[in-house]
Amino acid sequence: MFSKGDEVYGNIQSFNTVRPKQYGTLTQYTAVEESLIALKPENMSFEEAASFPLVLQTAQEGFDRAKFQRGQTVFIVGGEGVVGSMAIQLARYVYGASKIAATASPGKVDFVKKLGADMVIDYTKKSYDQIPEKFDFVFDTTGDSHRSYVVAKEEGKIIDIANSSPHPRAEFYIVTPSGSNLERLRGYIECEKLKPVMDPTGPYAFSNVMEAFKHLESGRARGKVVISPI
Repeated sequence: MFSKGDEVYGNIQSFNTVRPKQYGTLTQYTAVEESLIALKPENMSFEEAASFPLVLQTAQEGFDRAKFQRGQTVFIVGGEGVVGSMAIQLARYVYGASKIAATASPGKVDFVKKLGADMVIDYTKKSYDQIPEKFDFVFDTTGDSHRSYVVAKEEGKIIDIANSSPHPRAEFYIVTPSGSNLERLRGYIECEKLKPVMDPTGPYAFSNVMEAFKHLESGRARGKVVISPI
C-alpha cells in the first residue's frame, strides 16, 4: 500500500485494534498499523496534518452514524470547538446539509459563521427551548445532550461525543480510526474545502512539551495544540 519515503498521517489511537503496535505519538519515531494511516495531503504541512485526523474522523463518524442524507438539517452544539468547527465544514462541503445551525460563545459567533454555519446561536443569550426550529440531526460536541435534545425532530438523530451517559435518545461513541476514511476525504482537503484549526501558539518545539501541555490544560487553547519533533 505504501512505499519507502511516502509522507503519511493518521490517528493511531485505535482501541479496537487487536495488539496495536503503538499507542501515542509524542516521539520522533513510531511503528503504526498500516490500516490507520493515509497519504498526507500535498497541500498540508506535517504540523497541519498532525492536527487533523482525530478531529476529522470524530466529526466524520458522527455524520456516518447518523446516516445523514444530503438536504437534511443539522444543529451542532459547540461550533467553535475543534470537533464542532470540523463538523460545520463537513456539513457544508461533504454531506450537503441544507441548513447548518451551531452554538457559540459571543466572541466566536463571526468565526463560526465564516466556517459555513447558516445560523449561529449565542448560547449566553438563547436557550435550546427558545429555538422554534427542529433539526434532522443534533451533533452535540460538548456533552449537553440532556438539554440540547429538544431541538431534534421527533425522529431526528442525536449524537453526544462528550458524555458517556447521554440523554436516552442520544448515542455516545469513541472514534474508530481508519486510514481509508482519511483517504475518502483527501480531495476535499487538497482543494481546501476542509481546513485544520490549529492553536495559534503552536506548533511547539519538542523541547517545549511541558509548555504545550500547560497551555492545553489552561483551557485557553483555540484549536489543536501541536508538538513538532522535527
